[in-house]
Amino acid sequence: MATERYNPRDAEPRWQAKWSDAAVFVTDNNDKREKYYVLEMFPYPSGRIHMGHVRNYAMGDVVARYKRARGYNVLHPMGWDAFGMPAENAAMQNKVHPKDWTYQNIATMRGQLKSMGLSLDWSREFATCDVDYYHRQQYLFLDMMEKGLVYRKQSKVNWDPVDQTVLANEQVIEGRGWRSGALVEQRELTQWFFKITDFSEDLLKALDTLDQWPEKVRLMQKNWIGRSEGLSLRWEIAGNTRPDGFSEITVYTTRPDTLFGASFLAIAADHPLAKALAEKDNDIASFCDECRRAGTSLAALETAEKKGIDTGVKVRHPFDPNWELPVYVANFVLMEYGTGAIFGCPSGDQRDLDFARKYGLPVVPVVMPADGDAASFSIDAAAYDGDGVMINSRFLDGMTTTEAFEATVARLSAQTLNGAPQGERKVNFRLRDWGISRQRYWGCPIPVIHCDDCGVLPVPKKDLPVKLPDDVTFDIPGNPLDRHPSWRHVACPHCGKDARRETDTMDTFVDSSWYFARFTAPWEDRPTDPSAADHWLPVDQYIGGIEHAILHLLYSRFFTRAMRETGHVSLSEPFKGLFTQGMVVHETYKLGSGSGGQWVAPADVRIEEIDGTRRASLIATGEDVTIGSIEKMSKSKKNVVDPDDIIASYGADTARFFVLSDSPPDRDVIWSESGVEGAHRFIQRVWRLLSEASERMDGVVANPAKNGDALAISQIAHRTLNAVQSDYDKLAFNKAVARIYEFVNALAAPLTKVAAGEADATYVAAVKNASNILVQLIAPMTPHLAEECWQVLGNPGMVAQAPWPMFDPELVTESEIVLPVQINGKKRAELTIAREADQTAVQNAVLALDAVRAALNGQVPKKIIVVPQRIVNIVI
Repeated sequence: MATERYNPRDAEPRWQAKWSDAAVFVTDNNDKREKYYVLEMFPYPSGRIHMGHVRNYAMGDVVARYKRARGYNVLHPMGWDAFGMPAENAAMQNKVHPKDWTYQNIATMRGQLKSMGLSLDWSREFATCDVDYYHRQQYLFLDMMEKGLVYRKQSKVNWDPVDQTVLANEQVIEGRGWRSGALVEQRELTQWFFKITDFSEDLLKALDTLDQWPEKVRLMQKNWIGRSEGLSLRWEIAGNTRPDGFSEITVYTTRPDTLFGASFLAIAADHPLAKALAEKDNDIASFCDECRRAGTSLAALETAEKKGIDTGVKVRHPFDPNWELPVYVANFVLMEYGTGAIFGCPSGDQRDLDFARKYGLPVVPVVMPADGDAASFSIDAAAYDGDGVMINSRFLDGMTTTEAFEATVARLSAQTLNGAPQGERKVNFRLRDWGISRQRYWGCPIPVIHCDDCGVLPVPKKDLPVKLPDDVTFDIPGNPLDRHPSWRHVACPHCGKDARRETDTMDTFVDSSWYFARFTAPWEDRPTDPSAADHWLPVDQYIGGIEHAILHLLYSRFFTRAMRETGHVSLSEPFKGLFTQGMVVHETYKLGSGSGGQWVAPADVRIEEIDGTRRASLIATGEDVTIGSIEKMSKSKKNVVDPDDIIASYGADTARFFVLSDSPPDRDVIWSESGVEGAHRFIQRVWRLLSEASERMDGVVANPAKNGDALAISQIAHRTLNAVQSDYDKLAFNKAVARIYEFVNALAAPLTKVAAGEADATYVAAVKNASNILVQLIAPMTPHLAEECWQVLGNPGMVAQAPWPMFDPELVTESEIVLPVQINGKKRAELTIAREADQTAVQNAVLALDAVRAALNGQVPKKIIVVPQRIVNIVI
């Protein structure tokens, strides 16, 4: 029979409407089935989805649909990470209110995501800028404040003078704001902080329990938390150089074993000693100001030129009072890390070595490799920071670094300075408390009130939410809340006098640190329904980009603990399984050469292959276009593909199938037109094969064959089912796609035979069983095509609601095995034989092999050793 081509423009919106009308993906919290919570990191509503979104949400959707078919009660929600600076920038540039800009973008992107056919529970949708959401976030803030997990202090911050807001260290790139590009300034501001450091040890240790997280992510978090065991050491300031009010400098070091290699101390520009000295020395003051203007991220510190200024202060070496070391203010020491002071051992640290060479300070090697020669070992351009044997270290000489560490700690712990131990063993963490204050409008208001008489007070919960005012202007830089005529003025909740609202809003990382808990009961008046949160959490499978491996995941882990302390959940870890997907990348194209060339969009380029060489030209003019490197899709290089264009041309299923099929999901996928066209051809082929044979299978009960001509069909169907099921469990989508391609190739001839009316009833029943299995295997990836095929095959209901098929163990078990055959320890042949063959049958079959007969050359083997279903060894 003639069959029309599969038409995604007709099928996809039709099935999306049917799923919606039947509320197929709406989740009931009271459902008694085993739960499964799958969540993709929710998007920022920038205005359009991109192919990275398509890949991310397609992966999550496969998991959701597959687990739903396996009988789980699946929660698969969607929301929007909607606060942030881009909306304020758009307000200034386009004369539009941030709220209007944000909700317009949400509407557009919601439509785009719905066109992908994602099995989302849209009834739980929210945006973090919804008053209902940030109302509950303010509630959480007050609870955390009551538990002592929130505090306020003056702190040095990175200040962007253009965006007029605080930046995190990671948002300062080469001394400039990551979004504005303005030179960042250092300011002292009073900021609100979350006490994440209260959980440093717990956050670190619990990483070992997250065995379904990528090891690289756990390692990144361990390094960020940065636990170290070392020594807190007080250095006495030499009396003749001692400034008023200072007698000692405390440093924290993880390498006390290298103390005999010390040649200087360095303090931060904001160290109390540096500030005191700067008041009396203009050169020191100028240098400190220069340090404050530089970037404070670790990356900036590592790459910046190491600079310092000698303060004239000297300290006495803890093991030799006659040995004095100079004290510098240095640009690579931060007050926020350790004590804001370090001792420099140039031979054992590259940063210290660079500094020492610059300022002519001594470089004394104190550790050499275990096989080194103390007489000749020296330090040239590179420091030696490994373990080894101590040299030039007096009483430590000859010890291992581990032994020297313990000996140094023991001696300094017993030694006193000003009546107290000079050294104290200490565990230190690199992790610092989370500063959440942001000087902007489009964020969650911090619910506190400032009263001149009563101090800083929480807003009473009965007065929540503290809503953002709508009548704000963005005609000048800065926070509109500061200049609003009435919003900030409020009565003190304690004394009733005139008071002021806090005008800082929360860091948007706060918004995304608990949204997964809100999804469990978004209608609840409290932040969570604890019983619902405890039921659904942790998220069974969380999916998102590796770029969120540190801050978002760490803050979410902290927030879950804070919510446990405040009674909103009973668990500690928010995400049981974590998967970090690769990016979607594309070739770049340029019109003209060099830096002056213009980037060209893929849609404007024609690609041809001439004599084996790919050539690109501009469609409009025929001009030659240079094919560049494959890079992450970005608007700046125009190597983007609009998902709407792909869906309009090929359908959502093609886009989904391609991004799932091309490479392992944790690696980048290279977008290519030929690959998309190949995916589309496959979809058309599946439809053609099934629809052409469907009339002959109408009314036939699907039943696998156990023997006869159809046995092979049923075997490959059930073996593929077993294998793809395992692939889905492992998120190995590309492997599943490869198996499905093989399955369709094997099923093509039987379907053609059925369509031609050349098969008996048993054969047709087996082919229908195989066809149904095929449809259910592709349903998580190409759900619209699967529904069309399910329907045309005459199956009841929707495949989205059908239970996952069960494979027949007899059909999955391989009836034959291949045994390697060794002669005197060397492999000479392979034997294919029935799996259940006994030892005598195996021996007889081996002796009949040509390779074995030739090797024996008429001899009788001394011994034949058969390891059942493993190997055969022949000894001649």
